Amino acid sequence: MEQSMSQRATGAFRQYRWKELGLLILPGLILLLLMAQLLIIRSSNDTTTLNNLKNLPILDGLIPILGFIAAVLVVHIILNIFFRKADQVLLPLVCLLSGLGVVMLTRLGPDIPTFHGGPISNLGSKQLLWVLAGLALCLIVMFVLRNINWLSRYKYTWLLFCMAVLLPGIIKGILTFKSGAPTRDILGFGPLKLQPSEFLKIGVAIFFAGYLNDNRDILAQGHYRLGPLRLPPLRQLGPLLFMLSIALLSFLVVRDLGLALLVYSLFLCMTYVATGKKSYVIVSLGAFLLLGFIGYSLLSYVQSRFATVAFNPADWAHLTPQEDDFVLRNGGGGQVYQGLINMASGGILGSGFGLGLPAQVSVIDSDMAFTAYGEEFGLVGLFAIIGIYLLIVHRGFRIAAEAPDTFSKLLATGLTSIFALQTLVITAGDLKLLPLTGIPLPYLSNGGNAIMANFIIVGILLRISHNSAVEREGKY
Repeated sequence: MEQSMSQRATGAFRQYRWKELGLLILPGLILLLLMAQLLIIRSSNDTTTLNNLKNLPILDGLIPILGFIAAVLVVHIILNIFFRKADQVLLPLVCLLSGLGVVMLTRLGPDIPTFHGGPISNLGSKQLLWVLAGLALCLIVMFVLRNINWLSRYKYTWLLFCMAVLLPGIIKGILTFKSGAPTRDILGFGPLKLQPSEFLKIGVAIFFAGYLNDNRDILAQGHYRLGPLRLPPLRQLGPLLFMLSIALLSFLVVRDLGLALLVYSLFLCMTYVATGKKSYVIVSLGAFLLLGFIGYSLLSYVQSRFATVAFNPADWAHLTPQEDDFVLRNGGGGQVYQGLINMASGGILGSGFGLGLPAQVSVIDSDMAFTAYGEEFGLVGLFAIIGIYLLIVHRGFRIAAEAPDTFSKLLATGLTSIFALQTLVITAGDLKLLPLTGIPLPYLSNGGNAIMANFIIVGILLRISHNSAVEREGKY
């Protein structure tokens, strides 16, 4: 009896998620060191580098990061009890980014009064609440989705869900169509603000995964010849065209360039993975260029975004008054220009956490968050952050490769592609390589809806990895 209990204890010890625990300790230490540096700067008498950090209360500075570490440890324990086979690397990577977001917003809060009417000393605490909600949603998803294939059975329900969450933006876009300005589908529920389109990307990925799983053979073979192309029957092609119309509505009516890019790119990625046909990708890219040209001709906000990409920051003093008004003022070029200056001032190693002036850039806590890390962490810090995103993408594609069924493979591929596409679009926009869009930088930008949506994605990926491991063990 004693020997049996000893064997059970030894087995439980070996099955403990030690790798995950070890990977969680390092981010925790990094975040504590960053927070300690902020508090040291706060107590410093060097007024040339303090900015508004004197407004940062000590307790409010410590509570966000300590609360974050405690919440992550609770999630780790729950995973050890119920989901021991889930991937052990994905959660620490996501938590490191989320923790950096909490710490940076804690640091930025007292220093961005211009755009919020006064210092926000509790901005980090607000971000922590959203992260806690996201972690809770991640666990709920893992408990509810015992069978991932259940999502595939209701793929057309997810199609209706996509249209439903896009509907508020369509209505607002129609009502404000003459203005030509981008819209935001933000719904207010008392103090809470909900942006339904943040959850659209999840619905699109689930629908594509279910639909391509059922029709990938027909789509791969093709039945109708159109010149060098072989197209599938209209019955299979129709739903795909309908989903592409969502990207078109986002672009022309909702006037959300970032959402349109995300949906369209997700379609290309998942279609190619499912069918392996390059012709679909080439034709879709051609249609994208055509629609992009039409949108550029019709929509002033698209023209200003591309003008921002084209202008030379080093020659800004020679802009004509019309160009200055169109690019630097109304087009958002001034925002990108200031962000480039701040990142350049960071150099290789950065100005130091809490020692820069990132709040000179408008919307630094959201659209331009990448520039704040570039200024204070330097080029080395940006490479490290991009490396973390690459590792998340790697783990997601590894989960997809190890999944036992086609639907899980496609779903994991689509959800992972969302992370990659979001990061690519917003970082390229901040660096003036692409038009700047309103897509938030995953886990680092301020915004509760995006954080919750991204944690739902993590919950689905962890559940797929757990189910895959359990099924593999059952075969041996």
